[in-house]
Amino acid sequence: MLDDFLTRAGLAGVGLTLATGPLGSFVVWRRMAYFGDATAHAAILGVALSFGFGISVYLGTLVVALGMAVAVASLAGRGHAMDTTLGVLAHSALALGLVAASFQSGLRVDLSAWLFGDILAVSRADLVVVWLGSVAVLGLLAWRWQGLLTSTLNEELAQAAGLDPRHERLILTLALALVVAV
Repeated sequence: MLDDFLTRAGLAGVGLTLATGPLGSFVVWRRMAYFGDATAHAAILGVALSFGFGISVYLGTLVVALGMAVAVASLAGRGHAMDTTLGVLAHSALALGLVAASFQSGLRVDLSAWLFGDILAVSRADLVVVWLGSVAVLGLLAWRWQGLLTSTLNEELAQAAGLDPRHERLILTLALALVVAV
C-alpha cells in the first residue's frame, strides 16, 4: 500500500501534467520557454507580500503571477523581445520580493522552499487547488483552442479570421500564470 503523501504527490503531478501538456505546446511554438521560470521567480514577491499583509499565500502568489502575465502580454504586444521582457520582469520582481521579505521583522521563512516547492508535502487542500486550477486551464484551452492555435501559428491569419492576436496572447499568458501559481 502506498503512503498517503505519495498518493497525494502522484495526484498533484497528474493534475499538473494534464494542464501543462497542452500549454507546453504553445510555450514552445511561441518561444516562451522562460515564462514559467520568470513567473515562478516573480511569485517570490507574492509570497513576501502575503506574509507582510497577512493574506493567503495562494492569493498573493496568484495576484503577482497574473500581474506578471498581464505585463508580459502588454510589453510583448508592443514589439519588445519576449526573452528580454521576461528577464527584466523576472529579476525585478525577484529583487522586490527579496527586499520585501528582508524588511519584515520576525519573518523566518525559507524562500527557496517556496520557489522550488516540495511535491511530497502536498496537502489535501493543495490537491483541491491543483485540480481546480488544472480544470480551469483545460476549460479555457478547450474554449479558446482554435483562436490560440491560429494566432500562435500566424498572427496575420488570425487577424484575417477576425481574431485579436493580442487578446489570444493575454489569454495564454494568464493560463500559464495560473498553472505556475498553482
